[in-house]
Amino acid sequence: MNLLPPTLEGTRVTLLPLQESHIPGLIEAANDPAIWSFMTPLLNPPEVHKFVYQALNEQEAGLGIPFSVYDRAADTIVGSTRLFDISIPHRNLEIGHTWYNSNVWRTRVNTESKYLLLRYCFESLNLLRVQLKTDLRNERSQAAIARLGAQKEGILRQHRVLHDGYVRDTVMFSILDKEWPQVKQQLESFLIN
Repeated sequence: MNLLPPTLEGTRVTLLPLQESHIPGLIEAANDPAIWSFMTPLLNPPEVHKFVYQALNEQEAGLGIPFSVYDRAADTIVGSTRLFDISIPHRNLEIGHTWYNSNVWRTRVNTESKYLLLRYCFESLNLLRVQLKTDLRNERSQAAIARLGAQKEGILRQHRVLHDGYVRDTVMFSILDKEWPQVKQQLESFLIN
């Protein structure tokens, strides 16, 4: 499995392999308190630097493939996403560490980003399974994941201790290779408009 980060180009977004040069754009995109209700906040430059260098270190170790989300319409970086928890023997991974500036919430940015990632996972990496998960309290994220066509598998109770000490329950979703053709068709129908 080739784990070199590709550039994934869509109509509205381009997923760029994360680079140090993206830090200023990520700092600007992350400076939005609305993003961080359920994630470790990146509200100042040192936190964004730490996020980027950790992601790049994980990439170098073969543990993840991080991206910056570039909004072509706005000509700016609007967030980040990552492929991680990669299991080559079992042909699966997770899409996560995803955040977007609230200016692009409820736009095609997330749908197209996930479409590009899923197409890469199933059609280039030939994976059997892609999983996504979110905080049980994050109903907006759950709805967005379900809208993609992912199947809800269940709740992992007391799964994570968050940055503020909150013990979170995690909702797990997945898409299987045999489900990808239907999911792809659905996502493409969303992206026509």
